[in-house]
Amino acid sequence: MFGAIITTILSYAFLIISKLAFIWGPILAMYLAFEMWHHFVTDRFILGMKWTVFEIEVPRDIEKTPMAMELIFTNAMYHASSKGIWETWFVGSPHFWFSLEIAGIDGEVHFYIRSPSRISDLVETQIYAQYPQAKVREVPDYTFAVPFDAPNNDWHMWGCEFTFEKHDAVPIRTYKDYGLDKPSDKEQQKIDPLTPTIEFLGSLRRGEQVWIQHVIRPSKKVYHSHTTHNHQGWVAEANEEITRVMAPYTQQFFTTAGAISGETGVQIRLPDTVSARVKKMQEKLQKLGFDIGIRVVCVAETKYISVEQFNMTRNAARLLFRQYNSPDLNSLVRINATLFGTAWRDPTNLMLHKVKNRMLNWYRLRIFYHPPFWYSFDVPQPFALFFPTLRVKTSVMNVEEIATLFHFPGQVSQAPSFRRIESKVAKPPSNLPI
Repeated sequence: MFGAIITTILSYAFLIISKLAFIWGPILAMYLAFEMWHHFVTDRFILGMKWTVFEIEVPRDIEKTPMAMELIFTNAMYHASSKGIWETWFVGSPHFWFSLEIAGIDGEVHFYIRSPSRISDLVETQIYAQYPQAKVREVPDYTFAVPFDAPNNDWHMWGCEFTFEKHDAVPIRTYKDYGLDKPSDKEQQKIDPLTPTIEFLGSLRRGEQVWIQHVIRPSKKVYHSHTTHNHQGWVAEANEEITRVMAPYTQQFFTTAGAISGETGVQIRLPDTVSARVKKMQEKLQKLGFDIGIRVVCVAETKYISVEQFNMTRNAARLLFRQYNSPDLNSLVRINATLFGTAWRDPTNLMLHKVKNRMLNWYRLRIFYHPPFWYSFDVPQPFALFFPTLRVKTSVMNVEEIATLFHFPGQVSQAPSFRRIESKVAKPPSNLPI
């Protein structure tokens, strides 16, 4: 009886939907057409862009705190101009993005910044402005030393991405939480959260490479408000999240005496733990926000590295961001790993090979904000169990958090494979007589 009722309801619903196809059909077709056109013109513009990869050789004595990196990100990489209809729908001009990368190659540690070539001079001058003893030089893209058809019989490969475990408004532990914002004459007493990463990359064997990239752009992430039901940016979303956290401890009351009798008031009594969390969330809003996508890739040549050795390196790379996690605040968690937990999801390993190639090539192309059209949405359940899209996901960090993940360490990092220079090699003055 119940099954017959359900069948009847579904059949009537399907009939109504099919009868109204003349309404929703053209609307759906127009929406898909606009989305595909937008992807087309944007991809066309991106394919015409030229990129510059800088390698930064870190000076031996760095007395500045990571706040110097905050100024580099703010002055050189925060291009938050608005795009008009012509630029968006006809030119396809996207907002510029940059890639901050740390790579361990055969046990040597390298710092790279990838920038659009048209503003690479600005990036270079801002680095010299904060680190005048550094050496910045343009280099070929190191990722192209690995063949495009990897992984294969000659190469092992594994990769994953990282995103926030909690809401974007909640920060991770930053260099200020480690006391690195206070200059000290005693370098050995400093605690730099980037040191474990440098030491790990410097311990890699011959034939092993671990790449870490942080792809950033001025925050353009859009959220759906559960209060106004409109779309909003990350600042409005963060304020809404703060209000939601304080809601259980907020009470409205009516005054009953005096000249203001009958007026309403608000009383907020936060426990110490919640008060500390809200304070951190409010502090995050005081600095510029960037969309950020984090990706880690491990590759190794099979003639030098066995499967067991590569698995050890892969397992260590999964823990590279533990020092930034806080149980009461936010954490970075792995997503889209090139490893299927159950054999029945990919019994032939064909999908795994495809996913690994895509992870490697997307690292090369630094894809996070403008993926191909078919990778810009999630496959609905239960189809996602068999056909995972591995859609990229970005978080929002302020400049303080990003400077924690990517900065030039001082002498607190003593890894012998971490090359430093004694002084800056400057370009000759442009006004020299010929």
